[in-house]
Amino acid sequence: MFSGSIPALVTPFTAGEVDLAALRDLVEWQVAEGSSGLVPCGTTGEVPTLSADEHAAVVRTTIEAAAGRVPVIAGCGSYSTAESLRKMIVAKELGADAALVVVPYYNRPSQAGILAHYRALSEGCDLPIVVYNVPSRTVADIAVDTLAEVARLRGVVGIKDATGSMARVTAQRLACGTDFCQLSGNDDMALGFNAHGGVGCISVTANVAPRLCADLQKATAEGRWDDARDLADRLYLLNDAMFADASPGPAKYALGRVRPGFPQELRLPLLEANAAARDLVDAGLKAAGLV
Repeated sequence: MFSGSIPALVTPFTAGEVDLAALRDLVEWQVAEGSSGLVPCGTTGEVPTLSADEHAAVVRTTIEAAAGRVPVIAGCGSYSTAESLRKMIVAKELGADAALVVVPYYNRPSQAGILAHYRALSEGCDLPIVVYNVPSRTVADIAVDTLAEVARLRGVVGIKDATGSMARVTAQRLACGTDFCQLSGNDDMALGFNAHGGVGCISVTANVAPRLCADLQKATAEGRWDDARDLADRLYLLNDAMFADASPGPAKYALGRVRPGFPQELRLPLLEANAAARDLVDAGLKAAGLV
């Protein structure tokens, strides 16, 4: 259902408010540069700092700006099942194509609890669901056997896998079937992830280098592995620099370099990228040929 380079969009802020005009411009650029989908209100979008009204406004604006040209997968995750369901219902009403729903964080549910969470969402709303597994942030890790059960629920179509384990791609394909969509959640693993059976990447780096990330994904889909490797080499330093300080600080700084005037403001407790991170971003942008 979903494939290719799908940026997890940053949320632009100006003077403390969501800058919807800057968001529209970002969406237009992403579509023009070849991104094959958009994820508003994910971790990179600083979603924990958004109010319910702001969350809806960001999703609505992304959908309106995309204008049906690419699918929009709205971030709807929470440690509360009821809150995730509320966000999904709103996203469906706004016209989103799917919901990205992270494994519940902080309260550390059991595997049975994780399964019950996704079952409640599946039964409560018919918006397609992409599971998001990122145990480095959530502590809870959805096991392969549990994912296989979740994948059989109505509307669960795929996973954003940020476990950092390449073996998971094969294990999950064997457990969930070849039609289950696997998207990498790590830019630095995008090449190998697709070689193991993945079909795309929900990407931080694509905020900054959408054309290169889209070209890499296209090369893997077409089996042009030498071309894909060359693109991965160009992106190597930039991928690493995106997490040289708390994300999305480096991504917003990089956007300001490649799109002068883009707002670099973040909301507390996050701060703008520090000097060392900015230097690494500069080096990554140069290596990628973007400055």
